[in-house]
Amino acid sequence: MEAHRSPVEAFALHSLTFHGGRLDEAATAFPDAPRPWLDLSTGINPFAWDGAVPPVDLRALPSVTALAGLERAAAAAFGVPDASVAVLPGTEIGLRLLGHLGLPAPFRYIAPGYRTHGEALARAMAISVEAIDEAAGQGGTLLLANPNNPDGRLLPLERLLALARRLGTRGGVLVVDEAFIEATPEASLLPHLRADDPVLVFRSFGKYFGLAGVRLGFACGAPTLVARMRALLGSWPVSATAIAVGTAAYRDSWWIDGMREGVAGAAAALDRVLASHALTPLGGCPLFRLVETDAAAVLFDRLARVGILTRPFEYNPRWLRFGLPGDAAALSRLNEALGHR
Repeated sequence: MEAHRSPVEAFALHSLTFHGGRLDEAATAFPDAPRPWLDLSTGINPFAWDGAVPPVDLRALPSVTALAGLERAAAAAFGVPDASVAVLPGTEIGLRLLGHLGLPAPFRYIAPGYRTHGEALARAMAISVEAIDEAAGQGGTLLLANPNNPDGRLLPLERLLALARRLGTRGGVLVVDEAFIEATPEASLLPHLRADDPVLVFRSFGKYFGLAGVRLGFACGAPTLVARMRALLGSWPVSATAIAVGTAAYRDSWWIDGMREGVAGAAAALDRVLASHALTPLGGCPLFRLVETDAAAVLFDRLARVGILTRPFEYNPRWLRFGLPGDAAALSRLNEALGHR
């Protein structure tokens, strides 16, 4: 970090507000920070799945049969029919393909939220969550995240279903990004959809299973929309490695169910540490917590200087998001850094 750069200027560094997980940029911006870095800038589960994966032959093209097996395993985990799931090379790619699905205009997305949502559909309009009912009455395509990122807001299932069906009466489509839903599966829209509901749901593998580098996701919901997405991606949408890892992980129901208690406990421990430093955690997603404080810029800078990366937001300099520390030592390190003045 250059000596003349103020905490507020450091907070506004573009690369560190664009996405979480950019440790290389953080190391450049804060060269004197101690190693190893503690990365709390993402909502990726720090307790990664480490189950057994069958051997993968990387000399052969990914098997169509194995790909279908992954879709079946994911569909069973999501509580939907097999035909309602298409494999993606990460939900980021799926979102950026939305403009090729022939979705109805006008396009609207909920803000604040994922940056990609604002870029997914051409000339899309940002609206507040309070305006979604009015927007549904006008048709078109409505894109939102549930739970939302970065504030962790969860919309009730009944409201989402009502939105979808109101949009449907006007030829519209609801697109729901459920990237963080695995930790609270009871809030997922997928098991409650009818085949004729005009809904496309994105699900992420890497966030809950803690394996973001696998680059695996799913488009689910209305069979016609899922089929269009599958056609866009072609015969080999993901690698053989991603197929093998994803299939084994989704079949590991014991780990999936047990991890929900694990992340809930870790979130509660993080809440206690934040509260002990007069930081009120917001949101209902166990994989991350957002705090709002006038000292967010100074706090981001202070933590980064001791090798702890959090997630700032250029559109709201009073916000700072914390991912889950992966063990007691990491939580203690955060606690100590928050107490240092």
